[in-house]
Amino acid sequence: MARNIGSRYTAHQILGRGSAGTVWAGEGPEGPVAIKLLREDLASDQELVGRFVQERTALLGLGHPRIVGVRDLVVDGNDLALVMDLVRGTDLRTRLDRERRLAPEAAASIIADVADGLAAAHKAGVVHRDVKPENILLDMEGPLGPAGAHPALLTDFGVAKLIDTPRRTKSSRIIGTPDYLAPEIVEGLPPRAAVDIYALATVLYELLAGFTPFGGGHPGAVLRRHVTETVVPLPGIPEELWQLILQCLAKAPASRLRASEMGGRLRELLPMLAGIPPLDVDEPGAEPPPEPYQEPVPETAAEVRRRGAVPLVPGAAPADSNRDTHTSMRVPAPDELAGGAHGTARAPRAPGQRRPGSARNKSGGRPGGVSAAVRKRRITLGAAGLVLATALGVGGWLALGDGDAEPPARDSQHSAPAEP
Repeated sequence: MARNIGSRYTAHQILGRGSAGTVWAGEGPEGPVAIKLLREDLASDQELVGRFVQERTALLGLGHPRIVGVRDLVVDGNDLALVMDLVRGTDLRTRLDRERRLAPEAAASIIADVADGLAAAHKAGVVHRDVKPENILLDMEGPLGPAGAHPALLTDFGVAKLIDTPRRTKSSRIIGTPDYLAPEIVEGLPPRAAVDIYALATVLYELLAGFTPFGGGHPGAVLRRHVTETVVPLPGIPEELWQLILQCLAKAPASRLRASEMGGRLRELLPMLAGIPPLDVDEPGAEPPPEPYQEPVPETAAEVRRRGAVPLVPGAAPADSNRDTHTSMRVPAPDELAGGAHGTARAPRAPGQRRPGSARNKSGGRPGGVSAAVRKRRITLGAAGLVLATALGVGGWLALGDGDAEPPARDSQHSAPAEP
């Protein structure tokens, strides 16, 4: 469905959609054009429209074979549009999605083209601020370069600068994904030409590896990695290429190459990169293949003692030696602490049957003639057991009677209200 853009252009067909607007193929007085129609909410911002018009001269003056030229800016009612040269081809993101990784020679050739375009823009005082595969077009009608790479052109100059005003913080996300933002941008410093070099080196890394060096996960985590983490090496590429990538990804902007230097050095490396196949690397975070299951080998008592686990009760199984050992230890009964018969099991009782020795005789003592001295010693040792249990962090409960009942369960979340 055709629509008029201003009084001079007609849009015929949608070529693609992006975060900032929609790209149409159209016609103008001088022939075929590409028309980037920005979002309506941007067109309704009068401050943004004013800045758009102010930038017109700078955008129209960016003429270079590696830059998609801007022919006109249209402000008409709710329409805010960039009229650009029509490139017959696709963007680099589409190729990357299809092939995942490129051979080093082809990747270096494409990035060198883009670096040439950035060098011309930086010389004119224009910073792109949104270098990423979506904004790199491959001209399918142009002559093939090294490794069969199509000529690359950089597009969307000025869009990020126009949209990123201080009071439009909610719209700043349309500048691009966090994967390509230089550390100084994350820290709030003003963008200089070096931010484009960092972003372009990130794209080169992505073309070689199939993923960006600091991407993945929550955007906030990605931004933090740009500032704090070092880039993971890529095995299988010449050291000269790797050192170039490292220098262009330097945290300090002054340490990075300039665009002209980056393009020149990449072209010098092309003969060395010829014939190297795409890399075979695993993306960070990929799960390793599961290891075959092996039956655990029981440890001997000697091995347990060597790693520091000592049973508290003679004859008991050694406790686990991990840091949570104290939470799973059994509290020794008073008769065990008193040196009585350890490990002696009691016979089960029938319902209603009293445990032997639980009834008192007429004199108040237990059958069996246990002396007062023994009982006093057991009470003393029971108190000592209570102190030991508290020191081990197992809680304040300790059975001082003859039974082996478990401690009462307690709800760790809420206490039940008492019954009326």
